[in-house]
Formats: sequence, C-alpha cells, structure tokens
Amino acid sequence: MRILSLAVAGLLSSSAWAATPTEDFQKLLDEHWAWHLKGNPIQATDLGVRDYDRELGNPSLAEADKRAREAQAFIARLDKLDKSQLSEADRVNLTVLRGDLAQEVEGNRFGQRTMRLSSRGGWHVFLARLPDMLPFYTKADYESYLARLEAYPAYNKASTEVTREALKGGYVQPCAPMEGFEKTITPHIVSDPTQSVFYQPFATKPASISEADWTALKTRAQTIIRTQLVPAYREFQTFYTKQYAPKCRKTVGASTMPGGKDYYAWRVRVMTTTDMTPEQIHQLGLSEVARIRAEMEQVIQRAGFKGDRKAYVQYLRTDPKHYPKTGEELMREASLLAKRIDGEMPKLFGRLPRLPYTVKEIPADIAEGTTTAYYEAGAAETGRAGVYRVNTSKLDQRPLFELPALTVHEAVPGHHQQLALQQELELPKFRRHAAFFTAFIEGWGLYSERLGIEMGLYDTPEKDFGRLSYEMWRACRLVVDTGMHAKGWTREQAIDFMLENTALSRHNIEAEVNRYITWPGQALAYKIGELKIRELRAKAERELGAKFDLRAFHDAVLENGAVPLDVLETHVNAWIDRSKKA
Repeated sequence: MRILSLAVAGLLSSSAWAATPTEDFQKLLDEHWAWHLKGNPIQATDLGVRDYDRELGNPSLAEADKRAREAQAFIARLDKLDKSQLSEADRVNLTVLRGDLAQEVEGNRFGQRTMRLSSRGGWHVFLARLPDMLPFYTKADYESYLARLEAYPAYNKASTEVTREALKGGYVQPCAPMEGFEKTITPHIVSDPTQSVFYQPFATKPASISEADWTALKTRAQTIIRTQLVPAYREFQTFYTKQYAPKCRKTVGASTMPGGKDYYAWRVRVMTTTDMTPEQIHQLGLSEVARIRAEMEQVIQRAGFKGDRKAYVQYLRTDPKHYPKTGEELMREASLLAKRIDGEMPKLFGRLPRLPYTVKEIPADIAEGTTTAYYEAGAAETGRAGVYRVNTSKLDQRPLFELPALTVHEAVPGHHQQLALQQELELPKFRRHAAFFTAFIEGWGLYSERLGIEMGLYDTPEKDFGRLSYEMWRACRLVVDTGMHAKGWTREQAIDFMLENTALSRHNIEAEVNRYITWPGQALAYKIGELKIRELRAKAERELGAKFDLRAFHDAVLENGAVPLDVLETHVNAWIDRSKKA
C-alpha cells in the first residue's frame, strides 16, 4: 500500500510540474536564440555575448544544410505547441519565428544559395567592415579581433569553394553589374600593413592596455596582415579575375538561371511578405509611376519653370549649383540637416530611442560601386552608435536637393528611429535583433520621406521634386525589378525607364539597376511596405476623426518591431479599435 501511495504521489508531483505551453515556448525561444548567435558569431560579439569571439562563422554548404535541418526541427516543435494556450503576444512571436525559420529552410533548397557575390561585394567586404563592427576597449577585444583575422584565410577558402560550386551549377552573376568589382579587392592588397583598413583599430591605444602589450598587439597585427590577409586577398583576386569573371552571365534576369522562375517568385514573397505575383507588382508599379508623374508636373508649374518635365530634370542634373564641391561640403550639409531633423522628432513620436546615431562617409573601397547612402545599425550593448553613411565619391552625381529625402530615410525618422527603437522593445531577443522584414523596414524608411513634408524640409521646388524623384525611384523599382527578373527586360531597358521617369543621375541609376540585378526582389519591398503604412494611416485618420493622434499612430506602427505586413495590419487595426473606445 505504501508503494502504491508513493507511486500515486509521484504521478501527482509529475503532473503538477508539467511545463505549460507558455513555458515550453519560452524554452524554445531561449534555445533558438542561442542557436542563432552560434551561427552568427559577429552579431553575438556585437550584442555582448562573447562565447564566439574568435570565430567568423562557417560559410560551407554542409553548414547551411545542417542549419536548415535544425531550423526544420524548431518548426516541428513550434507546430506541436497548443497555440490556444498562449497569450496574444506569444502567438505573434510564434508566427514571426515560424515564418523566419521557414524562409531559411525554403531558401536552402535553391541552387542560388551558392551565390555569395553581388555588385555590392562579398565575404571579403564583410571582413573589411570588422573594424567598424567590433568593440575595441580591452586587450581581450584586440586578441579576439586578431584571432578572427587569422581565421580569414580558411574562411576565404571555404567561401571560394562554395562559389566554385556556383560556377558549376550556372549560378553566376551577369557581366555588366560586376564591372569594376575588382576595386572592392585591390585596396586590401597593401605593401605597408599600417596602411590597411584592418590596422585602423590600432590608431589609438585604450588606457586599459599596457605599452608593452600594445606594442606586441600592433606587431602581431602587422604580421597577420602581411603574411595572411594580403595573400588571401591576392588569392581571391586571382580566382575572381581568372575563373569567376570569364564565366559571367550575358543575361540579367534571375529567371534565366536554373530554377530561376521559382526562385524569383520565392524572393518576391519573402521581400514583400505578401502573396502578390510579379505581374501584379509590375502593374502596381506602372500605376504609381503615372500618379507620381502627375505630381511632378504640378511641382514644375509651381516653380514657374519655362519648359517640360524633361527640361526641368535636365536643369536639375546639370546646373552646378545643385551639387557639392567637396566631400567635406556634402558631409557638412548632411550633418546639419540630420541635426535639424532631430529637433522635429518629438512632434511626430511619443517614444524616441536612447541610442544616438552619427554621420560618416561610406568606405572608399566600396563607395564607387554602391548606393548614395545607407544605414548601419548600432548596438548599445557594445557602445556602438547607429551610422548614417553618405557616399562622397562622384560628387557631380550627388545633388543636394535630394539630401532631405535621403536623410529622413536613412537616419531619422527612418531607419535609425525604427531599428534603434526595436532593440529597446520588450520583445524576444530574436525579434529585437534578428527579425528583419524588409517590407516593413524599408517601407517605413520610404514612408518617413513623406514625413519630411510635415517637417517643412522640402522648402524649395527642387527639394520637393527631389522627394518625388525618390518616390518615383521606388515606384520604378516595382517595374524594372519584375521587368528584368520575370518579363525578360534587358539592363538597358531598366536604365532607360528610370532615366525617363526619375531625376536621378545616370551613375546612380546604373548602380541601382546593378543592385536589382544581383539582389533580386529586395527592391520591391520599399513601395509595397510604404503603401501599406499609408493605407493604415488613412484608415486611422478616417475612422478616428478628431481622435486621431499622429504621434500615437507612429508609436503604434513601431511598437511591435519589424513584422510581416499582415501582422502589422492586424496590430494597427486593434490599435484603432482601442482608440475608438478610449
């Protein structure tokens, strides 16, 4: 009888301590985040997790297959959870996580996973950004950095092997957008190690490091650069020029590669977080182009310009007064404008991020082949601010009248506001630091350009036309990206379409079209996301009337972090309902 009683007691105890669905889900979230950081060792260091400080990661196809299997195992565990027992917030977390994992699994099935190079760079460019991405405060920081530099030859060899597989399978970039790619390699083949970008962290000695240790670290760095990094970059240069470049594709569309049609359809779904087809997006783009052209005509009339739209665009492109004379002038104007916008932010948001941002030039080794500007997310954990990067190459292609739209998109209230705030939200770590839904992030950036109207930034016809030109740029993306990858357009057709419809310089247009060719689908996200946010704002203004609060609306859009557009719509609709009852 005593044995039976103990057995019953044991069963009762086991039942009492059974994990709830919420506890099971939290355990899975913790395991997933640890798994994510192990596979992304640079991000782990950036976030203050120092377990993988000497690692660069594993770029092999075997590792990609392994992680796809592990992602599928996480999905299986998620599918077994009783979702009805989870909170509303956790159901959203589950939906977002499952979608993210499913993308990783599906993407690994395409041969295009072997494509590790684009017009904007590759693994060699990634390494060259380490001096800007890592913390440099202690001796241990420098030692882990040097260990990563020592790991690069093996990383370079493994990445090159993956690219050899790409060549075998016909997964190679087209010729035209890769012209000049060698310029991303040659700056790192130096004769003097102290002139290398990899030596930049040694410009100033931290107070915590002794003179003897500092001398030893610098000597070791010079040796690694001279004997390991430079030879690795030289090997990659030889591989690219002798083996990769001669096999470049003559066609530009993703659909011309093996399995390319299905691959592009998948990219469209991933980048837009919708079920829209390439043809639907193409037609939407044509409609937006027509609408924006009509608005451009109105601006030209207000300007009192004697001539048609083509003549006005030619005036903007060629009059020297619209362009900076020096890189210093461009950086000064960008910095002053960014500070002015900072002062407008409390009028538009109830919550602002604690992390600041700064303004810096785009590194010279990639400037000529990359876009006009971009944003680098910061990390409070390691004391790194966000960075608004401005391109100071080819100054005759960087008009000042475009600077207001550019700055609100890349800095605030665009990417810095959204991404820095996301890092501070009470969300699972994967959503704060690894949930990057492009349609939301870039849609918010483009929506932010319209907020410049409410800030009074477009105070001349030229600046307002610059804003419209930027919006037209994103509308044209819907047309030319789908045109090239799904409808057989040539690169020249895409360039001509954008020259006809935007005020962007030819160099900027060519750089952008190269990007669309080598990064299929990504460019679709901007307009699709922006239109959804504008649609939700119009609905909120219509249904709330006098109760509509712009600051509260913006906070509601951003308070859930980056999410798929259907999740955003559900969230904002719920906010509208609550606001009606308030």
